[in-house]
Amino acid sequence: MDRTDGIEDDVDETEDSISPEENEKLMREVGSFSFKAIQRAKDMIKPGVRLLEVAEALELFVKDNGFDIAFPINLSVNNEAAHYTPTLGDSKVFGESDLVKVDFGAGKQGVLGDCAVSVDISGNYQKLIESTERALSEAISIIKPGVRVRDIGKRIDEVIRGMGCLPIKNLGGHGVRIHELHSDPFIPNFDNGDDTELVEGDVIAIEPFATTDRGRGYVGNSDTVEIFSLVHQSNTRSANSRKLLDKLVATERLDPFAARWFGDLFNSKFELYAAIGELVRNGALESHPMLIELGGGIVSQHEAEVVVRHDGCDILTI
Repeated sequence: MDRTDGIEDDVDETEDSISPEENEKLMREVGSFSFKAIQRAKDMIKPGVRLLEVAEALELFVKDNGFDIAFPINLSVNNEAAHYTPTLGDSKVFGESDLVKVDFGAGKQGVLGDCAVSVDISGNYQKLIESTERALSEAISIIKPGVRVRDIGKRIDEVIRGMGCLPIKNLGGHGVRIHELHSDPFIPNFDNGDDTELVEGDVIAIEPFATTDRGRGYVGNSDTVEIFSLVHQSNTRSANSRKLLDKLVATERLDPFAARWFGDLFNSKFELYAAIGELVRNGALESHPMLIELGGGIVSQHEAEVVVRHDGCDILTI
């Protein structure tokens, strides 16, 4: 995500202030705790449990243990592929037939963790879940310097299709940098023809997504938007928008945030979303809509963050 008007400078200063040794230590610490957090969430997901309860418990768990929240916890259900986090006062509960994607990460000093797991409450989608789990494992097994991102995508595609499922072609993995959750290189879930080669020291998230054969293998934006990022400090017309912008700047929030985190600044949910809406329209905020499978197919996801070594890779989120 682009950072401007002083925001980008803050990111660069943070990155320069961390020595390679400290960065290595932080990557391992953040990655390990991120994995611990999603396993905790996995244990909480049961029929009748509110999504908001899980989200608030896990985000508090991260903060109580001395970490930042890299991004709002994603609890995307069934044909929702990604980017659903509970809204302010959300009453939505997990159902007995749900397949839930838990995507979450901790952070510290701008070093970000990112990992995901799928939870099949019904037990009806085990082959689909196994397809992304196995694809992740197979992809990790071939990672080393010089491997092309298209080759990783090809391996993911072969595994998922070999199990009778479809890869999601317009989602994939990504590089991870200081305060930049999605950076180059893009790691596809199929052979996209990209000859970009991995180099030693790259930190990347491998992120297979798959759907059932009733799906189209592509996702699109929905009308639901609960996750945003500050990208630009701009003039605002309303006092409420200025209040929210000032709060974001004061807290130095450079990473994505959930709308519900700032509900206590306003008298009503309407005021909160009106303020956010104005900041999106004037370019201060970037929105990250919930993504849905375009054919209505159920979606599975698994994700791990790794660092490329001279002879392979180390898994950070473990």
